[in-house]
Amino acid sequence: SPGVETYCDGRQDRAQCYGALGGTVDVQLMDRASDVHKYLWKKGPRTILDGRKDQILTDLTDQRYLFTPSNGTIRINNISRNDSGEYQLELYDSEGKDKKRTLHLTIQAPVGSVLLLSECLSEGQMRASCSSEGGDSPQYSWTLDGHTLTHAELLSGNNETNSITLKQHVSGRLLCSVRNQVNNVSKEETITDCGFIFINCTLCDGTRISQWVFAANNTLCVEPTTHPTTVSATTEGKKSEITVSSSVTATNILTSHPPIGLQSHGTVGPPAAALTPPAALTWTQAMPSLQLPSLR
Repeated sequence: SPGVETYCDGRQDRAQCYGALGGTVDVQLMDRASDVHKYLWKKGPRTILDGRKDQILTDLTDQRYLFTPSNGTIRINNISRNDSGEYQLELYDSEGKDKKRTLHLTIQAPVGSVLLLSECLSEGQMRASCSSEGGDSPQYSWTLDGHTLTHAELLSGNNETNSITLKQHVSGRLLCSVRNQVNNVSKEETITDCGFIFINCTLCDGTRISQWVFAANNTLCVEPTTHPTTVSATTEGKKSEITVSSSVTATNILTSHPPIGLQSHGTVGPPAAALTPPAALTWTQAMPSLQLPSLR
């Protein structure tokens, strides 16, 4: 966005400087102008600054330039693409000996707002992509809960790409940063896993299953459940009890409930001799293999 400010130390020869398009750059040419007998700052054939001690001989007709002799810094406001290029500084002592320094100024459009999008894939992975509005030569980086993403969390991509795929178990505060040489903008989003679980088992027929599945719809590799059922019957004052185990393969059911006609502890409500036809019919439907012995 307009108004980005940058700084460049031009006191070293061949300095590389960057300015934001539409923004401001401060270039430090010397420590103090009063320490230099004479100085010239040029871009190509054009002289931008011509001074002696604290006196500026050349008027800065371009109002975008502002020189501060006390700290030897020149400011360029409202930077345009035309400001990019090589600049030369000439410094003269009282004997007329000169030193020359060059610097190169590169202009970049600053990074604008950042958009972070995430989506769940078919096997529970999460794809995240990061994009920015504007910005020359954008560079990307990612963190999760403040640390750089690791190979244990990344399925594809790396910390310097604009699109990554995260493994199924990953959750936390995901942050994408987009930067170039003039500014840096970031976007954070709290992500949760996609609801997948990893199953690993062998079915009754010997089939080996090892895969990620959506937990809410999973019917594979569920532990078998056994319902022990105690049946009580009374005949001529004698009471007998038998225990029947009904083993149900859980891979064929989503939920399990007590058979119709049984109490919550699994005991038939009325005595066997008093079962009415509807109750007996319900019992037969629930437990087709149960045979009550004759009680004598």
